[in-house]
Amino acid sequence: MSAQATVTGGTSGPDGGPEPAGDGLRAGLKNRHLSMIAIGGVIGAGLFVGSGAGVAAAGPGILISYALAGLLVVLVMRMLGEMASAMPSSGSFSAYADRALGRWAGFTIGWLYWFFWVVVLAVEATAAAAILTGWVPAVPQWAWALLVMVVLTGTNLASVGSYGEFEFWFAGIKVVAICVFIVVAALAAAGLLPGTDAVGTANLTGHGGFLPNGPGAILSGMLLVVFSFMGSEIVTLAAGESRDPEKMVRRATNSVIWRIGLFYLGSMALVVTLLPWNDSSITEEGSYVAALNAIGIPHAGTVMDVIIVTAVLSCLNSGLYTASRMAYSLGRRGDAPKSFGEVTGRGVPAAAIWASVAFGFVAVIFNYTSPDTVFQFLLNSSGAVALFVWLVICFSQLRMRPVIEREMPERHAVRMWLFPYLTYGTIALIVFVIGYMFYDETGREQMVMSVTVGALVLAGGLYPDRRRRAAGG
Repeated sequence: MSAQATVTGGTSGPDGGPEPAGDGLRAGLKNRHLSMIAIGGVIGAGLFVGSGAGVAAAGPGILISYALAGLLVVLVMRMLGEMASAMPSSGSFSAYADRALGRWAGFTIGWLYWFFWVVVLAVEATAAAAILTGWVPAVPQWAWALLVMVVLTGTNLASVGSYGEFEFWFAGIKVVAICVFIVVAALAAAGLLPGTDAVGTANLTGHGGFLPNGPGAILSGMLLVVFSFMGSEIVTLAAGESRDPEKMVRRATNSVIWRIGLFYLGSMALVVTLLPWNDSSITEEGSYVAALNAIGIPHAGTVMDVIIVTAVLSCLNSGLYTASRMAYSLGRRGDAPKSFGEVTGRGVPAAAIWASVAFGFVAVIFNYTSPDTVFQFLLNSSGAVALFVWLVICFSQLRMRPVIEREMPERHAVRMWLFPYLTYGTIALIVFVIGYMFYDETGREQMVMSVTVGALVLAGGLYPDRRRRAAGG
């Protein structure tokens, strides 16, 4: 493992600021790219297709689950934004952990994060292929999965600007879709659409009440929705390849509250207002499709399939970008093969991209050949990585706050609220969620496997580090 990263106020190093053109990653992302990456980063395919399971578990109380998970993300993003605005880096929280907590922390969380996203590549490629096969049955599902992986790999290899342009339009479609849904659903709930009547609060308080399955269901619902927020942090990795990273990180950090409030809480509040929480269509068709069908919107399922494919492709595109940039940062710090830290003439880390997509291809194959064994293991062992990432961000911010104030006070544009009390409170909340996952029957397997894999990665980082220290006397 490499020597510990040194964070300074300059902009010439891989972990102290954006790399200059020709010597590393290029500043090829425009402000509009970063803005849409920030907005779209919190909108995953899980919001469209996975939210129904949360409603079934917690009833209308799922709104509290989303609020708690959203609060957690807001606080973590505030801490990450404080560090990222002062020290933009392609390795983001992994690079900060390297400096704040030690090489072992940066190594471990960096590789776990890479592992999470390459597994996501397989999940999203398979999901897209399943829908596309339904549209064009003559093309086998594996061929669709291969096609989308090849196209988006080519996009990422071309230039960071190509990634940004694709993501701008992918995210834009997601944002427009949710905004249209919110407007249409709000009009229907108020009885302002033809053939609709104002629904009031009957579905929120009836059918067993606001918490039909008891207060404990709030936590169960939170476990189902908390991981859908993974992706909010992507903008802090991408900022290192923009022309004004400090400004973009600050803007993204300050806007995370309204993004979560509007897209998650706003849309889900309308779903549980329009439909009884125990309506079977919510889980069978998906919460958005069920709501649109209840309103009487024709072809709602087909329209939502188009939106879901777009969301899946967006997640796949960003997943490949994110995994490759984390691998690049690890390579630059000596925690991955040296080739991972090298870039092409276009300023893209080709080796890191190929390594990430290769693992993704292998995972896709396992999804077809061993879905209930190998692939299920990959899913479970990466399931709790989001919580580990957020916990590392919290501890890193505790250590980095005085460093930023001492070494680069002029770049301390974003500050964590009520430091250090809210930081400690966030740590306590994350630890509580981790503990509840061990207690919860459905979350226990994920947590045990994720901890096991995390321990193995940690050991893989500590062993060579100790050998290096011993050799150095």
